[in-house]
Amino acid sequence: MYILFKNCRIFTPVDRGVPCGGNSQGELASFPDGALLVAGDGRIVAIGEEHEVTKEASTLSKVKTMDMQGKCLIPGFVDPHTHMCFATRREAEFELRLAGTPYLEILKKGGGILSSVRAVAEATESELYEVTRKHALSALKSGTTTLEIKSGYGLNTESELKQLRAIGKLAREGVQDVVATFLGAHAIPLEFKHNPDEFITLVIDEMLPAVVEQGIAAQCDIFCEVGVFTIEQGRRLLKAAQAQGMKVKIHADEVHDLGGAGLAAELMACSADHLLAASDENIRTMAAHGVVANLLPATAYSLRKPYARARFMIDNNLPVALATDCNPGSSYTESMPFVIGLAVLNMNMTPAEALVAATLNAAYSIGMADKVGSLDVGKQADFLTLDGDSPAILAYHAGVSPVQEVYKKGVRVV
Repeated sequence: MYILFKNCRIFTPVDRGVPCGGNSQGELASFPDGALLVAGDGRIVAIGEEHEVTKEASTLSKVKTMDMQGKCLIPGFVDPHTHMCFATRREAEFELRLAGTPYLEILKKGGGILSSVRAVAEATESELYEVTRKHALSALKSGTTTLEIKSGYGLNTESELKQLRAIGKLAREGVQDVVATFLGAHAIPLEFKHNPDEFITLVIDEMLPAVVEQGIAAQCDIFCEVGVFTIEQGRRLLKAAQAQGMKVKIHADEVHDLGGAGLAAELMACSADHLLAASDENIRTMAAHGVVANLLPATAYSLRKPYARARFMIDNNLPVALATDCNPGSSYTESMPFVIGLAVLNMNMTPAEALVAATLNAAYSIGMADKVGSLDVGKQADFLTLDGDSPAILAYHAGVSPVQEVYKKGVRVV
């Protein structure tokens, strides 16, 4: 059975086999009188102007036609950076931050990530799964059809594996495609407060082999920042992960210009994430080495910090992706439309650039661009319909989600 989706206005990034940087960041293919032909396995067979796709469909048997009533159709969002596998929220901490307490000070007092670590240690795997599933379904309603989810609230082998099992169950049983990332070096446990090198050794020698054997996480991440892990510690861990066959990424230069962006370039990481304080030189070095910049504007919004320099990055040919950073502390949102609106209105991105960032570039940053991120023949028919004439509605209609319908592999799921 084939499905012909006709009478729609299609907008999609142009996938040339590499992440989109510079002028290509804002390039969209558009079909004002468009159609999409989808095979029974959920793969796209044809896309283009309606008369051309309809002609191709006429050569096939068992074709069901869906009239999309002139709606705007775009690829499903890809959220490449989330921490939505956690046990409890941190509302009290939110009020502390509003009162002016810096996040790193909260972390030093055992709050922040460490409070989530305690909660995860006490939670069952089933409880973690239900919380993660709830957030994933919320994201789905806002148009996220593929997402990355990190561990990192374990900080010991048992709890990290427990988180990853919960994430793995969602990957098997949920609607979305889910990419799991091991973030065992998310913070320094209190017992290693005065010897973080020893903790990194533990992560490399004990946690990493156990994670690889478990087989759920495809990527390894680390939080390099003042008061957390150094660049050399990041290099040790990420090189060890690469030696185990894992892809790597890095929480880089969020608060201070520690050089995490440069390390991401050195290791040819899939992405460097945050980058609020990244230097001009390291931004250009990332661009030269094919690293995607995962920017998290909802985090800057929540922490009331200056936004990452998306315009400078794009103008220097660095591919930019967007993510929610969904987590209980610094960015409690699952909404990619909200993130796109922030990027357009506060980071000087065009609606087209933001759409590419939230779809194709995001897919490249988690190794999924061969399947999702754009509407191309052979890729999955993951797409959304919008209440608007163009993708600009995502930023123009502020405070609400203009996503009307969500399709995964050609099947309507919202």
